[in-house]
Amino acid sequence: MIRLMRSKIVLALSLMVVVLLFGVVGYKMLSDFTWIEAIYMTIITVTTVGFSEVRPLDANAKIFTVFLIVTSVFIFGFAISVVSEYILGRNSLELLKKKKVKKQIDSLSNHVVVCGFGRNGMQAAEKLIAYKKPFVVIEKDREIIERHEEEVLFVEGDANEDEVLLQAGIDRAQYLITAVPDDSANLFIVLSARQLNKNLFIISRASQVTSIKKLQFAGANKVIMPDKIGGDHMASLVVMPDLITFLDQLSIEGEHTTNLEEVSIEDFTNQMDCHSLRDLDLRRKTGCTIIGYIDPNGKYIINPEADMVLQPKSKVIVLGRPEQIRKLNQMFQIG
Repeated sequence: MIRLMRSKIVLALSLMVVVLLFGVVGYKMLSDFTWIEAIYMTIITVTTVGFSEVRPLDANAKIFTVFLIVTSVFIFGFAISVVSEYILGRNSLELLKKKKVKKQIDSLSNHVVVCGFGRNGMQAAEKLIAYKKPFVVIEKDREIIERHEEEVLFVEGDANEDEVLLQAGIDRAQYLITAVPDDSANLFIVLSARQLNKNLFIISRASQVTSIKKLQFAGANKVIMPDKIGGDHMASLVVMPDLITFLDQLSIEGEHTTNLEEVSIEDFTNQMDCHSLRDLDLRRKTGCTIIGYIDPNGKYIINPEADMVLQPKSKVIVLGRPEQIRKLNQMFQIG
């Protein structure tokens, strides 16, 4: 629609230029005006301002003037209508788009709110898309929003403001990821979000070590330092190159490349009678191996024993090749 409107504007402007050139050349040839006089006569004719002629017109010049007035009125009227339609249509389109986005956001619950769509925010969004987790991004840079608004739900504004957080559905959200590069901005976002949603799980980015405790005190459940993680990873490639390279192969994203999966115990107990990890027998059924167990209190147990009793609201971490993970998901209807 916008492309069509732009082509109509180009057509209207082209016709206006043609009328002006036609008038100037016509007056120059019919009445032997100078170029300045021809331009003056053309402008006062097409604009119908009513100024007096440079000199008296003969019959041919008067007929030409009548024809020029009628032609210019139609063409200029067409141009004005096209420009008005474009402006009003664009505003209406933007309004409809905003209403549609607002309706989609208002329908979300237990979703993720991502503050900032820089490098880290974009990586977080890619991961959430891979796992089909609904999310909303708060971003104040209009250029970034226009570049990605087709695939991401955006709320335009400053995440420090409570009103903007509420527009993103922070009161109904399950997680908040604040990936703004400024630690002080992240601190204010965490404080505001915690006040608006006491049950929110908040993950905050930090650039300085001294900011970690402040963010945790403000209400952040987890604080991540991307620069520290990157430095540790590079150093580990020096001291343990093969181990780190192997771990890099353990993908946790994408439908066809996943090697690790986090599964709630209820996904198993609702479909089979099992009391321990041995009863699950995942290795024989799917080829996957249980490498971790998370109890209801959030305690992590690496390489748990086969006789470990399964508790409600606990989870297991399983390892397998992509086809084995897919078999596990299909067998127990996970995800």
